[in-house]
Parts: sequence; C-alpha cells; structure tokens
Amino acid sequence: MRTTITINDNLYKKLKLRAAETGQSLSSLVEEAVTYQLLEDMDDLEEVKKRASQPVLSFDKLLKEFKAEGLL
Repeated sequence: MRTTITINDNLYKKLKLRAAETGQSLSSLVEEAVTYQLLEDMDDLEEVKKRASQPVLSFDKLLKEFKAEGLL
C-alpha cells in the first residue's frame, strides 16, 4: 500500500543516510521501525494482561507503607 507521511527534516536526513549505509530503501526502514514498535506494544499489552489479576496499589499508599516500614 502506498501512503504519504510527514517526517521531521532531521529525521529524514538520518533515515536517508541509514538507507544508504545499509542498502535498504527508505520505505523498508520505516516499515521495519513501525513493525518493531507495534511488536513492542503487543509485548507490553501481553504483560499487562498477565498482571491484570494482581492487586492495584496507589502510589500514595505505597509511599506511606514504605515510610512506615522505614524504607524511606
């Protein structure tokens, strides 16, 4: 699929340089970066699902507990 995106000029220059250094096309570099980011997000979401059953503790409550236990 073909699309148009806007990229910061400095980032574009760096991408063009990387493409030249690696022999990849600009499109393949961008696609690789987006794919990597999406896969990383999926890993994060899986981790969140695994921890869904764990109890939730507010930061303020945790801070109070740490102070009460002399950890802070």
